[in-house]
Amino acid sequence: MRRSGRYGSVRWFAVVSSATAPVLLIGGWILAAALQPAGFDSLRGTISALAGHNATDRWVMTVALLGVGVCHCVTALGLRPIATPARVMLAAGGIATVLVAAFPLPRSGSSGAHQLAATVAFGCLALWPALSRVSGSAPQPVPPALMRAATGVLVTLVVLFCVALAAGVLVGLAERVAAGAQSLWPLTTVLALHPRTRAALGLTRAAG
Repeated sequence: MRRSGRYGSVRWFAVVSSATAPVLLIGGWILAAALQPAGFDSLRGTISALAGHNATDRWVMTVALLGVGVCHCVTALGLRPIATPARVMLAAGGIATVLVAAFPLPRSGSSGAHQLAATVAFGCLALWPALSRVSGSAPQPVPPALMRAATGVLVTLVVLFCVALAAGVLVGLAERVAAGAQSLWPLTTVLALHPRTRAALGLTRAAG
């Protein structure tokens, strides 16, 4: 894979990890929800509830969350064309996702550790694209306006999830839309850095 920008090319394993993350997350919540007793509503029930101590076969969503977190860390390691602060924040979001699984919801009440981990995960995974600009005069690996727009969309989805959570309306749907979009953006970024994609968009010379 040819070099792109002063940080080099995106590594092959980032392609694998970024593609695996949304498969694990979305496939995990679909399978975990299917294993719950009749009456579980994915439009209202959260992803965390599927990994909580009250869930049936909670290991399914737990393993999925752990895998997603590891995938984000691996993707951050392989996104070499992206500025270091963005990669660090993506990795932080991955670590926080692992902690979401490590501190599940209890059988009753809430968990401060779980809420903190989920807040950090949502925040980091929404904000990292905005930090992707490479400093100095080096050509930008991806258009900064695109990455800022991505952060705007991801932050908006997180805010809508918070509103749904406060109102108690369609919490599960809002969370899945926000979390699903966050899991897909690393893959979108990796594909945008692929030489064939860049050539199709006319960015090959700028990245050279």
